[in-house]
Amino acid sequence: MTEQEAHVVPHPSGGWEVVISGREGGSLHRTQREAHRRAREIARQSGGEVVVHARDGRIRDSETVAAVGT
Repeated sequence: MTEQEAHVVPHPSGGWEVVISGREGGSLHRTQREAHRRAREIARQSGGEVVVHARDGRIRDSETVAAVGT
């Protein structure tokens, strides 16, 4: 598997969405914390970057996550 970028972005419904680069759709979460946790789980599968956005869309934080077993 190749490295992925998982973005935690605000959703128009008021929740938070995890969007994976190169994939359609995403997972919707009630809180930013829940979405961040899910983004880390996804990135951990093959290694990658987790990018957390603020409500205004600006990047708030990012981290590189190593693949499990490396």
